[in-house]
Amino acid sequence: MAEQARSLNGVLGEDADLLEASAWLHDIGYSPDLAKTGFHPLDGARYLRDVQNADQELCSLVAYHSGAVVEAEERGMPGVLESEFAHPRQDLLEALTYSDMTTGPDGTHLSVERRLSEILERYAPDHLVHRAITRSSPTLTSAVRVVEQRLANAR
Repeated sequence: MAEQARSLNGVLGEDADLLEASAWLHDIGYSPDLAKTGFHPLDGARYLRDVQNADQELCSLVAYHSGAVVEAEERGMPGVLESEFAHPRQDLLEALTYSDMTTGPDGTHLSVERRLSEILERYAPDHLVHRAITRSSPTLTSAVRVVEQRLANAR
C-alpha cells in the first residue's frame, strides 16, 4: 500500500511523505497490543496520538481511513471519531483511500471493484465489516476515481 501511496507523489507535492506514513500506519490498530476497542482505525489513531505524539493530520488519516465513519456506526460508536479527531483534508483522505482500495492484502495492485469484492468475500453478509463496506462502497469507489482523474490530469 505504501508503494501505491508513493505513486501519488507527483500530485501530492509536499504532502507525499504524510500520505506514505499514513499508508504504512493505517492498520496499526490491528496489533493485539494496541487493540483496545477492536475498532482498528480508532485504536491505531489513539496509539499514534497518545503514545507516539504523532502529527495530528497523520492521526486523523489513520482514524478516518477507508470508510471508518460507517464502520463506527455499524459498531454502535457513531460520532466517536468526530469527538476525538478532526476530519482530515479530503484530498489526503481520498489519496489514502485510493492506496488502500487498490492494494490487496498480499500487496498486489487491484481495481477498486476487485478490492471491494475481496473484502466482502472475507466476511459473512451479516458481519459488521461486510455491512460497512457495502454501505461505504460508493464513497470508496468515488474517492478512487477522483484520485485516478488527478493522476490522469498530472500526466
